[in-house]
Amino acid sequence: MQKPRAKGRAKSESQAGGQPQLLAEPRRMRILEWLQEEGSARVRDLSAAFGVSEATIRQDLERLDGDGFITREHGGAYLKSIPQQVQSMTLQHVQNMEMKRAIGAAAAALVSDNDTLIIDSGTTTTQFAENLKARHNLNIITNALNIALILGAIPSNTVHMPAGQFKAPTLSLSGEKSVEFFVGIYAQKLFLATAGVSFGVGLTYPAIGDIYVKRAMIKAASHVYLLADSTKIGRVSFSALGGVEMVNTLITDEGISDADRAEFERRGVEVLIAR
Repeated sequence: MQKPRAKGRAKSESQAGGQPQLLAEPRRMRILEWLQEEGSARVRDLSAAFGVSEATIRQDLERLDGDGFITREHGGAYLKSIPQQVQSMTLQHVQNMEMKRAIGAAAAALVSDNDTLIIDSGTTTTQFAENLKARHNLNIITNALNIALILGAIPSNTVHMPAGQFKAPTLSLSGEKSVEFFVGIYAQKLFLATAGVSFGVGLTYPAIGDIYVKRAMIKAASHVYLLADSTKIGRVSFSALGGVEMVNTLITDEGISDADRAEFERRGVEVLIAR
C-alpha cells in the first residue's frame, strides 16, 4: 500500500468529514472502507488520517479482526479477502449490480469506434467496459488491470496502462508514477468512478491515495462522465476530490430524486438516466 508521509497534512484539505474525530463505529466503518480500497494499512497512517491515537486504532483493528473482516499484523492490518479477489480477478464492491449494469450500458452508448478514452477503476466502470466489446479501434487508457484485460482482448483496441503500485481490492495501479503517466495525455472522454457524491463536499473516496491520480485523469480529458448509482448521491466518504462542477455529465439510475437532478443541472452538470 502507498504510505504517503503527507497524510497528516493532507487530512486538513482532503478529509471529507471536516471533523477531527469520528465516533467509534462510524470510524471503524471508514477504516474498513479504507482497507477495502487500499488492501492494507499501517496503524500510524490510520492514526494520522483519523486524528486519534495509535492505541485507539489498534482497538478498532482488533474489533474488525474479531468481526472477520481483516487480519491484523504487526503495525497494521490487511483485508482478509485479498488473496481470493486477486486470484479470481473480482472486485470488492458488488452491491447494486443491476443499477451498475444499466449505467454501464448507457455509458457505452456514448462511445464510438476510434474514440480515445480514459477509464477509471471500479465496479461500475467495469460494467461499462463489458459493454464496449462491440466497439472497435478504441484507444484506451486505464489504471484498472481487469479493464485492460477485458478490452485488450479485442485485437483492434490499443490499451495503455500507467506505472504505479498495485492495489489488490480495486485491481488497479496508483501512486506518483500513475500521476506522472497522465501528464501530456489527451483523451476525448473520461469515465470516472466515485464512492460518494454530495453537493456540500463533492466527489469523495475511501482513501487519499487515488485522489491525485483521479485529478490527473480529469485534467487529461476533454469531457468527464461520472458513473454513479443513485445510492451514492448524498453519500460522503473519507477524502474529497473536488466539487461536482468538475464533472460534465452524471450517468446514474432512476433512483435519483427530482430535487437532486435539478441541483446537478443547476450546477451545470448534465444528468443522463440509465433505464
